[in-house]
Amino acid sequence: MILVPTDFTSVADCALNHALKLASILKVSIGLLHIVENDKHKDDALEKLKQIIETNSANNVSIEAIVEKGNIFEDIGRVAKEKKAIFIIMGTHGVKGFQHITGSYALKVITNSNVPFIVVQDRKIKEGYKNIICPLDLSDETKQKIDISITMAQYFNSKLYWVSPHETDEFFAKRISNNLAFAQNECKKKNVVSEQKIFSEKGNFVKQTLAYAVSVDADLIAIINGQELGVHEYIAGTQERQFITNDAQIPVMCINPVNVQREGSLLFFK
Repeated sequence: MILVPTDFTSVADCALNHALKLASILKVSIGLLHIVENDKHKDDALEKLKQIIETNSANNVSIEAIVEKGNIFEDIGRVAKEKKAIFIIMGTHGVKGFQHITGSYALKVITNSNVPFIVVQDRKIKEGYKNIICPLDLSDETKQKIDISITMAQYFNSKLYWVSPHETDEFFAKRISNNLAFAQNECKKKNVVSEQKIFSEKGNFVKQTLAYAVSVDADLIAIINGQELGVHEYIAGTQERQFITNDAQIPVMCINPVNVQREGSLLFFK
């Protein structure tokens, strides 16, 4: 199942648009989730979900309406675990509100789940995620991103772009080079087309990556949730918010560093 939290706004509709495409390719169902503050709002929320499901019935993807009492920070992750979701696709807003998930709120939601998130704004999916940007930092956890990005590329017949910062320190430069070599080798083993980019000048890695993503018409950016690492890395905290609220509205896949295991052709998270 792919879980889609909704607050009945345009970005939530966009998240469902992405989920429908992904679900049709992966041959899985969708869980459409709305969180309510108290029980008196459950019936109204359920009716709204049913209307959305009816509107999208022509897509031939099974959609389940889910209404839960609680809060978005704890219960999205809980429901994802209970439903054994393989992805959560969530819209993010530029405004605040209880149900509106902003960039900073999104990170709080993401940190409370072991399931990979795809965070979208108002940019609908095209044919799929054909060009995927994968920033590689200095952490060991980055290999988890490599694995799931390659799996995604296999399903969408994507091209992966591995990007790394300019580093003058010889030790750090070697680590970056090793990570790039590992990523390229994994792509070759899985027959996934890829290329690598090390920026030629020192600068803001997030801004450099986003500019590069626009230049190659990227459909997705894959990052590791650095707030879970407990250390400051190239991608962490406010920098993650810059990624998920980028002006080009490129969807961002955000992965918490967790243990992974394979089951069939997909990655399932414990």
